[in-house]
This record gives sequence, structure tokens and C-alpha cells, in this order.
Amino acid sequence: MRERAILLTHCSQLLTLRGNLAPRRGGAMRELGIIEDGAVLIDNGKIAAVGSTDEPWVRGKDVDEIDCRDKVALPGFVDSHTHPVFAAPRLIDFEKRIAGASYEEIAEAGGGIRSSIRGVREASMEQLAAQISASLNEMSAHGTTAVEAKSGYGLSLDSEIKSLEAISCAARHWCGTVVPTLLGAHVVPPAYRDNPEEYVRIVSEEIIPVTAQQKLAEYVDVFCERGAFSPEQSLCILRAAVAHGLKTRIHIGQLTHTALELFAEFRCASVDHLDHLSDADVSWLAKNDTVATLLPAANYFLGLQNFAPGRKLIDRGVAVALATDYNPGTSPTTSMPFVLSVACTQMKMSPAEAITAATINGACALNLQQSKGRLEVGKDADIAIFDVQDYREIPYWFGVNRCWKTIIAGQAI
Repeated sequence: MRERAILLTHCSQLLTLRGNLAPRRGGAMRELGIIEDGAVLIDNGKIAAVGSTDEPWVRGKDVDEIDCRDKVALPGFVDSHTHPVFAAPRLIDFEKRIAGASYEEIAEAGGGIRSSIRGVREASMEQLAAQISASLNEMSAHGTTAVEAKSGYGLSLDSEIKSLEAISCAARHWCGTVVPTLLGAHVVPPAYRDNPEEYVRIVSEEIIPVTAQQKLAEYVDVFCERGAFSPEQSLCILRAAVAHGLKTRIHIGQLTHTALELFAEFRCASVDHLDHLSDADVSWLAKNDTVATLLPAANYFLGLQNFAPGRKLIDRGVAVALATDYNPGTSPTTSMPFVLSVACTQMKMSPAEAITAATINGACALNLQQSKGRLEVGKDADIAIFDVQDYREIPYWFGVNRCWKTIIAGQAI
């Protein structure tokens, strides 16, 4: 049976983010397309009308009405960088970091990413899927309606495929959108510590082909960083991804600098982290459609004083997105509102810029901008409604969840 239409009325502020499909840059990141006393008609999972509550189309309809008085409604958040496939938190890492150990020292002692391998390899696909499902539900409770989900803690053919199958299973039981990414090149697993080139071969010649054949991922990601994969190894892996019809993205510049232009041939959907950038990198990003995805919750949790140069990137015309980097070691948060708050306080992004980065630009980072990230007729009815009267309160109230209701594909949660 066709579901009844839903009508949102009397939104104190309705943030439409209306505009073109390209990622927003510069001053356009502050243009939220706000309608006061706004209304949205939702029919069959899509947005059927957008405007003010006093418009004629609002009256006399047989709909389920949701009164959004004293509320702010905006496009659902698009969390374009997460690592939800893990079995347990990394509490030893947490304590060691508090005691003064660095990210690299923890990794050298057997902690970090490698410490999550055993749990993922020993867990069943069903156990991992249940863990992912719980995370997705928690994300939607904070206003997130679309998520990129990476593998990357199995680091063997069987465990990476199992991880991607768990993502697929969890996605089928969540009404939001999940974009799966293979991150078999997260770090070199311990068994190949003395022969990393063999693991690069396994990723390129075994894991990527099977992933593509079984259609388990849309993207391939690689952690290009000291202690993970060199630029040359990363290029090899990404070329294998393209050869098998998969799109690309990169973890880069988190701990040390690597020139972004080395990867120009891939036209990556996004380059992520970017704590270490040169002026040449910024200029290159400003001239390309690749989205710069910043992950400030990781910097916060790692206790770092330096954050990615969000203010500089925006002022130089770079398309910036924000994501949680949800993972058990460096960013155990599912809250996009918290990420917005850290972006405002630590990277000096304005609240409007942060919201743009977490909605339409996040959608662009996943090539979802045709249907996500804006409240316009014909787009998916993915909407987050916050119990605030002004959109600036969303990043202002940190450490609490002010999300009042989330609507995904026309279903009110």
C-alpha cells in the first residue's frame, strides 16, 4: 500500500541548501537557502513541494502533518567517511594516548589499526552486521541519513570480503543510504610487515578483483601515510581499483605531507584528513572537483593541537566536506552535530559553512548530489529536524543530541 504523504509545517527555519549540483565553495558555503515558517510536502519517499507554511498547496491535503514549530529542518547529514566494521573499542590505546604515547608509538607497540584485526577475523559476518546496524541507528538518531562505510580491519581476502558483506547486510536493514568502500589498504598486516610489497600485490590482484566481481564496494580507499602505504604503493592499489571499474578516494596528509597532485590521474571523489597541506595542494584542490573531507573529531580525540586548515581551504575556494571518521581507535563518535561544533571552534568554519560541508558537500564526496544534500522537489526526503529555533544552535549545543526527528526516504524515525 502507498504510504500517506507527510507534511512538515511551521519550521522556524527550513534550510533548503537549494542550488546547483556542484560542490559549494567560498561564499556559496554560507548560502543555506533559509525559508522561515517553512513547509515540506513528502510523498512516496520524495520531496513533492517546498515553501512557506502560508502557501496554498499546504492547505486541505490528506496527509500526516508534523508541526515543526520552534524547530529547524535541514537535509539529513551525509557522513562521507566512517569505519563501522569493528568488534570492540580500543581502550588500551585510549589509556596509552592519555599517558602520552603518540599515534605511531601505539602502532609500533602492536596497538592501533592492527589491534582490531583479531576481533574482525574471529567475528562472524552476522556479528559484524549487528554491530554496524547499531551504529547506523545511532547515526540516524543524530540526524544522519547517508553514510560511507569502509572495511579495513580484516586485512585479508576472507576478512575484507566478510566485512563488506556485513556492510551490505546492515545496509539492507537500514532505511538510509550506505555507500560501501573497500579499505583493504588500511595498514600492512603483521604477517607482511617484512614484505609489504606482497600485501600490496594481494590487495591489487586478489582483494580488489573479488570485491569488484561480487559488487561489494563502490570505492577503493588507501591510507597513504608513513607507517601505512607509500605513494608508490598507493598508486599501484588505486590503479588496480580503476582497472576493475571501482571509484577511488584517499586517506592522505593525516600525519605527514604527501603531494596531492601525485594522484591527479584518478580524479578522486574525495581526499580525506588533510592535516598536512602545502600551498600547492590547496591551489590544486581549488582547481579540481575533488572534495576535501575534513575529520576534526579525530584530531579532538587524539588530543592534537593542530587541525586541518578548514578556514584557509574555504577562503581559497576549495570544496570542503565534514565527516565523523567514526572508528574504534581515533574517532569513536557517530555524532555529526559534534563534528560541526569542533569544525566551528577549532577550524574556524562558520555554522553555515559547517552545515553545507555536512550536507550537500558530503553528498558530492560520495557522488550522491543528484538525490541527497538539498531539500528540493524530486530529491530524496532525507530530513533532520532539530529542537532549536536557529540553525547556529546545532553546533552551539555540543555534547548533547538536539535532533528531534529524522526522516529517511519519507519515513519518520
